[in-house]
Amino acid sequence: MAVDDAELLERMRAKKAPTTALLGLYLEAVDSSAGTTRYRMDVTPAFCNPMGSLQGGIATTALDDAAATAVIAKSQRRVGVPTIEFKVSFFGPARVGTTVWFDGRVLKFGRSIVFAEADMVDAAGKLLARMSTSVMVVDLEGPGLFADGAGKVTRQ
Repeated sequence: MAVDDAELLERMRAKKAPTTALLGLYLEAVDSSAGTTRYRMDVTPAFCNPMGSLQGGIATTALDDAAATAVIAKSQRRVGVPTIEFKVSFFGPARVGTTVWFDGRVLKFGRSIVFAEADMVDAAGKLLARMSTSVMVVDLEGPGLFADGAGKVTRQ
């Protein structure tokens, strides 16, 4: 039974991927029919390189979470989305003390493989990074690892 986007958004906020909780990503929007998501993240010193910019691996993790969540939303069922491959291009730095957004979107939803993208943008909408990815869609059974609102990770 499909749920509407408002209910899906609340469910995804309540049961986050552990990486989403670790990075402090806040899911602002989900559109399951379009296969899109939007996360917000404050760039804190703990995730920056010595130059005061968001470290590339941290940005890549957030981009991956945004793309994966878009695929999960579009699937309309409980799935895992292991990455087959990805490419990230960086166009500008995300500076400490700023806020950035990660916009995930499904490009092509196949029977078992999905092509997706995610962008990192600043408050002015300037494109800072883009990920292109391919993932496998795997039906899940049993409990998974999720973080609650306090960031505690449990098998649920």
